[in-house]
Amino acid sequence: MTASDPAALARAEGLIAQTVDYPVEGVRFRDITPLLADGEALRAVVDELLRPFSGRFDLVAGVEARGFLLAGAAASVAGVGMVPIRKAGKLPRPQARAEYALEYGTAAIEMHADFAPGARVLVIDDVLATGGTLAAAVDLVDRVGGEVVGASVLLELDGLQGREALDGVATHAVFRASAH
Repeated sequence: MTASDPAALARAEGLIAQTVDYPVEGVRFRDITPLLADGEALRAVVDELLRPFSGRFDLVAGVEARGFLLAGAAASVAGVGMVPIRKAGKLPRPQARAEYALEYGTAAIEMHADFAPGARVLVIDDVLATGGTLAAAVDLVDRVGGEVVGASVLLELDGLQGREALDGVATHAVFRASAH
């Protein structure tokens, strides 16, 4: 995969809207729906999500909910399958569950093992904040028999030490922003 177009990525980044004090006071929510609605911007970020891991994965895992959207597009572009990592209670036959802390609460995610043992998996999500969600997703993929080759996110929030929670997993962020 070739280098991404800096101008297209800059335009895509400009489409990310911000809402202060959502979903709780003190959180600055990054709304990616304007970016998702723009085909050129979506393709630019999907290409960049995949670029560092090109040729190294057999499957993409997307974390609910916005990570699904990015992972589905990325899997299609890469010509591989996609597996969802869902919020607890949303799957009919979960094979693994992980609980984790968010920057503003706690949650749990689950997944099926709908892929061959040993499959090389790229985990994709929208935002890397404290790292709890991605660390739990990596743990789930490992527990159901996948080999995590890396994690790729649209946006990493600086100052929250999210990468430390990923315990050495190769991690790529398309964009970076201040957490505050």
